[in-house]
Amino acid sequence: MKNYSTENIRNIALISHSSAGKTSLAEAMYYNTGAVTRLGRVEDGNTVSDFDSEETKRTISINTGIVPCEWNGKKINVLDTPGYFDFVGEVKAALRVADAAAVVVCGVSGIQVGTELVWQYANENKLPKIVIVNKLNRENANFFKVVEQLRDEFGTSVAPLYVPIGKEDNFNGVLNILTNKAYEFSGNGREVKEIEAPSDLIDQMEEYRTQLIEAVVEQDDELMMLYLEGEEIPDADLISGLQSSVKAGSVVPVLAAAATKNIGIQPIMNSIVDLLPAPVANEDANGQPAALIFKTMADPYVGKINIFRVFSGGITADTQYYNVNKGNNERLGSIFLVCGKNQINVKELCVGDIGGVAKLNDTDTNDTLSVKGSDFIIDPIQFPDPIISRAVEADAKGAEEKIGTGLARLQEEDPTFTAERNTETSETVISGMGDMHLQVIKSRLADKFEVAVTLKAPRIPYRETVKKKVESMHKHKKQSGGKGQYGHVVIDLEPLHSEDKDYEFVDSIFGGSVPRQYIPAVDKGIQESLGEGPVAGYPVVKVKINLKDGSYHDVDSSEMAFKIAGSYAFKKGFLNASPILLEPIYDLEVTVPEEYMGDIMGDLNKKRGRIMGMEPSGRKQIIKAQVPLAEMSSYATDLRSMTQGRGLFKANFARYEEVPAMLAEKIIQESQKEE
Repeated sequence: MKNYSTENIRNIALISHSSAGKTSLAEAMYYNTGAVTRLGRVEDGNTVSDFDSEETKRTISINTGIVPCEWNGKKINVLDTPGYFDFVGEVKAALRVADAAAVVVCGVSGIQVGTELVWQYANENKLPKIVIVNKLNRENANFFKVVEQLRDEFGTSVAPLYVPIGKEDNFNGVLNILTNKAYEFSGNGREVKEIEAPSDLIDQMEEYRTQLIEAVVEQDDELMMLYLEGEEIPDADLISGLQSSVKAGSVVPVLAAAATKNIGIQPIMNSIVDLLPAPVANEDANGQPAALIFKTMADPYVGKINIFRVFSGGITADTQYYNVNKGNNERLGSIFLVCGKNQINVKELCVGDIGGVAKLNDTDTNDTLSVKGSDFIIDPIQFPDPIISRAVEADAKGAEEKIGTGLARLQEEDPTFTAERNTETSETVISGMGDMHLQVIKSRLADKFEVAVTLKAPRIPYRETVKKKVESMHKHKKQSGGKGQYGHVVIDLEPLHSEDKDYEFVDSIFGGSVPRQYIPAVDKGIQESLGEGPVAGYPVVKVKINLKDGSYHDVDSSEMAFKIAGSYAFKKGFLNASPILLEPIYDLEVTVPEEYMGDIMGDLNKKRGRIMGMEPSGRKQIIKAQVPLAEMSSYATDLRSMTQGRGLFKANFARYEEVPAMLAEKIIQESQKEE
């Protein structure tokens, strides 16, 4: 592949709801370049961009595939993103380094939840867009209905540029609305022949031409004047106006395709080259080299691979650069273009291009590579926080180290995935964007690191406390010849009403009933008992201890004896002080379309949630509630099911509250079984 200058590069992210045909579209584009002789199929697991074993097994995209396509003297870097929300981090990363987005919509299903989400993501990144209505060869595909949906949902700036000729099995060509030129495809779609525009499309074409012209002239005062005066606008002016409007993001052209049949793909590639913008250097870097690492992969043969986009200057092989985030130097040996799983070594990459480098020592996703002395950091990718957690349990003993190594490597690849050891519950807890996300992690542990695990709901970090004040005593006495043990304490145990501490020890001894040197031992014995409460083994919080009396023996008393006495006095008193379990309560914020409000609120009530308030957010509603963590282990899945994927939520720890007595009894019984 030859070198391309910045003005001859196009970076486009293919985004959509799942199963709209993005991977097939990327495959067809690559096929049209002549780089391969056979059009791969997702079902056969032989496409360029889906090569990961999990992708071929599940026939879905999990990672963003990079496919550079040489076309009409330009290079189109196609970023084929996953459609499943579980892998939204890949979409966010691709949009951060793309200069435009192609929103792919299924011609049968039309607009879906994922369409709305990725449209929003593209807008957040201020990217110009085109829409590709795909799968028009399928039964019940309806381009015209989908266009109507698009304009209803996203506005009149969305206007058809190419319409299909024929439908379903008879779909074999496209018609350009502006030029009135029609094209027929044959020979696996590579052979394109200009034909006469079908007469049955004339009325529809005129309507769409009016829509497109109105969208274009809306952005140009001179063209608007001509249009309002009824003047004929020259095609050259319309095309020029369309180019500038699309690049500005004020017009979104719609194109027609059937990727698996390679119909309509070449006009799409022409439109990407002609209508979408070339990269622009980031002026804040003052011309110095600057590249953003937007993806990290663990290759079993070469180790870690970092994928980057050049935002300023250029990146050259065999050169030392500076990781601005980490403050360390990194020597880039070989750099390469990425094409699916293949690598093409190059000497340099210019502004706007995308490439990879292997074996960097300490560089991760979102790091900026520049030159020594630079403090310029490229705006990072805003990855979402994980929304679902599961505990990891090894299927075989002694696999903990392997699990730890594997999870650490997988975290390097995926910023939306976290793994941490919960010392309180003695569990390794992994968190991600959905059930499928975590199932993929589980499979990768097995395939890449040869360790089998089971995923289960994490244990809830309950707490134990008391509701009333009691007096408690314990005399630890062991005297059976030789030096014995003797320690006797009397304590008051009561609830501690404090925001900033969980335990308080008060020494009220008067007159030396417990010698000074033994009082710290009493405190220590009690504190060591706090980690495992007397009721169900959970940590004890919010208790106040007052050591008020006791006795000692001149010979047999010791620190150990008073430590044991303190511990036993605490445990006995705790069980008599109306002990209760506390559970973590989370502040929950759910954003949903208004039509789902009833279902969401009903479900929250079933989950023992308290509705705290509601407020509008555009066309949606935000429900604020407080919900016990114990009820939320499947909330990501439940919400997705209730709202067809249109609901979003975030949750943050609020405080601990008493567990209802009936539930507490079950929790205590379960903990006793585990013992």
